[in-house]
Amino acid sequence: MSATAVAVFALAVIAFVSQSRRLDRAHLTAPIVFTTLGTLIGLLPVGHHVDESVVHDLAEITLALVLFHDAAQVRPRQLESDAGLCARLLLIGLPLTVIAGYAAARLLYPGAGVWLALLLGASLAPTDAGLGAATVLDPVVPVRVRRILNVESGLNDGLATPVVLFAVAAAGGTHVGTVGTIGSAAVELALGVLIGAVLGALTGRVLALTSANRVEPGLLSVATLAVPLACYFSALVLHGNGFVAAFVSGTAFGAAAPGLRDGDPTSRQPALELTAWISVLLGLAVWGLFGVLAVAHLATDFTWRTVVFAVASLTVLRMLPVALALVGSGMKRPTVAFVGWFGPRGLASVIFALIAVEALPMDAALHEVMDTITLTVVLSVVLHGITAEPWARRYGAWAERTRPAEELADSVEPGPGRGRARRRLSPASSSP
Repeated sequence: MSATAVAVFALAVIAFVSQSRRLDRAHLTAPIVFTTLGTLIGLLPVGHHVDESVVHDLAEITLALVLFHDAAQVRPRQLESDAGLCARLLLIGLPLTVIAGYAAARLLYPGAGVWLALLLGASLAPTDAGLGAATVLDPVVPVRVRRILNVESGLNDGLATPVVLFAVAAAGGTHVGTVGTIGSAAVELALGVLIGAVLGALTGRVLALTSANRVEPGLLSVATLAVPLACYFSALVLHGNGFVAAFVSGTAFGAAAPGLRDGDPTSRQPALELTAWISVLLGLAVWGLFGVLAVAHLATDFTWRTVVFAVASLTVLRMLPVALALVGSGMKRPTVAFVGWFGPRGLASVIFALIAVEALPMDAALHEVMDTITLTVVLSVVLHGITAEPWARRYGAWAERTRPAEELADSVEPGPGRGRARRRLSPASSSP
């Protein structure tokens, strides 16, 4: 990547942060701003040489950090009252969304094949609550509703990642769909789980035991940032799945060192703070590259099928599975509609697309799949970005007026961390 590109990006970050409050009041989130900037750069009549290996490495490291942070932020003991609702969205709603996306892709893109259809369905299944930060941070929305949206967004990207990576591996394999391909993917997943669980728990325990009197003030967050990197790259060295290792390590780290999530005893600095802000910065770079590499070329490429799938993905392919998952939960129809609509597609979908483009040979079928992911994310960035605050206030007013019992049941306020950062910057998925 050229020095000019890095300089432009750095100046853009400074300019955005200096005007972040004004932009926030205008509902201009960081994904909107940086995707627009990247698109404008991509449309300039000059050559744009982007090193594919740099893009690939940036996308993978960003995803590893996001997966770790979101998993580490989950507090199981504080989720007891909401566990059933979260399980419904993650274990019923998410698989149904992937299946619905796969079925729609097979119908609209018959030439794409089984694995590209699965890639499309799984890539657009994870949500990014940062694009609609008002829904999880605005106190007018019942705490329980904000909580389940926050947890869903924090965990569904990690659950979808193995499916996406398997689809990419199968689509690019010589013997697609053979027992060998499936077995190899299963071994990689198992190694990723094992490495993430062992290293995450071990590093969390070590830092928890030494943080009180053996760590220099402020350095705990530096060590915590190194945990997902160690797990991700260790998994790659041992031929395991690095993303699964990063995600599982976050869960293991949080379980082994629950006190570190809230603050470093030596400095009152949250141990995950540096991981959160590095994820924010890398996320801004990914959004800019998304504009340069994908959005800038979309206007001349997309077809009617692209539009139909994108609109369906943001509506029926998300909202119907959510409605089915919440049947019998006691949630009222406005709540089901609110939760169903606020499933923005964001950073995880963009990174999945970048990984697929780097890993697979570009042909007409893959090109159409990438255009579909691009258009869906662009529509989501705009629509969810501008509707989050007004619709959250309207829904909050309804809840205050009708006092629905299930929605107003006791719950725990979504924790601090990247969620609050994204109220201003909004580049990444939410942290529970």
